[in-house]
Amino acid sequence: MAIPIAVLDCDLLLYGRGHRTLDRFDIDTVSDEFLLTTFGFPREFICYLVEMLGETLSRPTQRSRAISPEVQILAALGFYTSGSFQTRMGDAIGISQASMSRCVTNVTKALAEKAAEFIGFSRDEATQQQAREEFYRVAGIPSVLGVVDCVHIAIKAPNAEDLSYVNRRGFHSINCQLVCDPRGLLLSAETHWPGGLLDTAVFQQSSLKRLFEEQDSHDGWLLGDSKYLLKKWLMTPLQYPETPAEYRYNMAHTATHEIIDRTVRAMQTRFRCLDGSKGYLQYSPEKCSHIILACCVLHNVSLQTGLDAWTFERTENPEQSEEGCEPMESMDSEAFRIRQELIRNHFS
Repeated sequence: MAIPIAVLDCDLLLYGRGHRTLDRFDIDTVSDEFLLTTFGFPREFICYLVEMLGETLSRPTQRSRAISPEVQILAALGFYTSGSFQTRMGDAIGISQASMSRCVTNVTKALAEKAAEFIGFSRDEATQQQAREEFYRVAGIPSVLGVVDCVHIAIKAPNAEDLSYVNRRGFHSINCQLVCDPRGLLLSAETHWPGGLLDTAVFQQSSLKRLFEEQDSHDGWLLGDSKYLLKKWLMTPLQYPETPAEYRYNMAHTATHEIIDRTVRAMQTRFRCLDGSKGYLQYSPEKCSHIILACCVLHNVSLQTGLDAWTFERTENPEQSEEGCEPMESMDSEAFRIRQELIRNHFS
């Protein structure tokens, strides 16, 4: 006699019949501590995300409608903050690991679509002036609009023949160019460059460079380290400082530029999926790029809703490029004059 066996069909659970929502998990039944330790964010922030993404994640045309937006978001947060599809996390919210993976895909797409809304340079003069003042209070460099740097996020090898993602340290990565303000809020996030590209090449091809080059005038400048080319709108340290004023400028530049490093460290600590020391992202470069961008959006949303950027800061430095300094012959003479004037007026 055949013995009936109950089989849980992940696709059935995910897609549902008649698009019914399956409420596996009730956020109101668990403690604030459980939410924070399991999913990395407080209750109020999770509820805000549900309100912000709920309509997108509930669209009838989306396959995962059978899983509530709340559960989809918890699944994605669990992955972003732990870096893995842990069985216990799926059990906590009542879905399989396969369903968790699909939820991460949906939430990642929804967050990435919000990037232009939450990541960008403000056009509000009062906001720009506040940023300039906060940067100035760090080490005395005036008119700073943001600090820029690149960071490598480890990914699995796309295929044996494709070496474009192998960086100078020998592992496969996405090279991400980021700009942040004095609070750690991201102003620009380009998360799609192959790790084999040097920071200078990323910069030359970036939308950031186009944005500033297309402006007729600038109310300030970015700060980039010695890997970047000196521009009228991008101040770099001196390769060979000679005078006390030049040394003071370099020290102030280092102290101010450290903000982007702190921001990256905080993000990689909060979003363990970006932390190469815990393993690499197990997806195609395109999907890895979207996951990184989704984490950037979450970082900004969390700041804009009152969370502290530095709460999860770790002490070790992120994976960054080891490129040489800018050759003298590549310097823009007008940019060189502006930097010397900056040093003379503020550090002499």
